[in-house]
Amino acid sequence: MAPEQIFADVELDAVGLLCPLPVLKARKRLKDMQSGQVLCVLASDPAAVVDIPHFCAESGHMLLEMQDRPEATAYFIRHK
Repeated sequence: MAPEQIFADVELDAVGLLCPLPVLKARKRLKDMQSGQVLCVLASDPAAVVDIPHFCAESGHMLLEMQDRPEATAYFIRHK
């Protein structure tokens, strides 16, 4: 059985931005989204692997998945 494909309602390109900018931009973008919508954050900052899951845990959003991609990691966040 193939893994389920996650589709994002909104994509945020934070490639090249350093901590704390990927999290700050994700927080701002999520404020404009509806409950249940999915945000995909593309981030290349090595600290994002810790920062984004921590942000989700603290804010109540759900980190659905992290996908390694050639130039960045994609973080799929479901709005609370």
